[in-house]
Amino acid sequence: MDAMTLLHERSSMGKLMGPAPSPEQMEAIYRAALRAPDHKELRPWRFIEFSGEGLERLGELFAEAEYREDPSIEDAALDAARKKPLRAPMVIAVVAKVTPDVPQVPRIEQVISAGCAAHGILLAAHAQGLGAMCRSGKYAFDPTVRKGLGLAEEDELIAFVYLGQLGGRHKPIAEHRISDFVERWT
Repeated sequence: MDAMTLLHERSSMGKLMGPAPSPEQMEAIYRAALRAPDHKELRPWRFIEFSGEGLERLGELFAEAEYREDPSIEDAALDAARKKPLRAPMVIAVVAKVTPDVPQVPRIEQVISAGCAAHGILLAAHAQGLGAMCRSGKYAFDPTVRKGLGLAEEDELIAFVYLGQLGGRHKPIAEHRISDFVERWT
């Protein structure tokens, strides 16, 4: 795929199915993620990959988070939380592994770097004909989920990237007027 076509046509795919990406596809995906901008070579990224039973364990963590938030929650809501990771055959939690107090590399820059790594995952998936979608929501900020994933206090969960085979048709890509977003000083 031509690089400009990739950049112009990548879109999120909410409907994904198995099989999960192959080991070769995942190697290409992680290699792309590791090309994210990285000031001072801090490598502020961590990736937690879930597939198979790992998806069920992640679902249990989501259900535990729901229960801790509301112990009177109904079983149907807990079951819905358990099923969220099963919307794709693979999920990658992208974590900003922040190193505090680094001169010239503030926290926000490290978090943005991890966000760029997540974007690299999305682009590499699309380039290989896979579907992908970033999801965050309350689980990315939930203390139960953070603890269950082993995040340090200074870490940030950037997104859960859902990966799989295309399970539906692409939505039309919205066209944006560049002039709505660009201010030029000449």
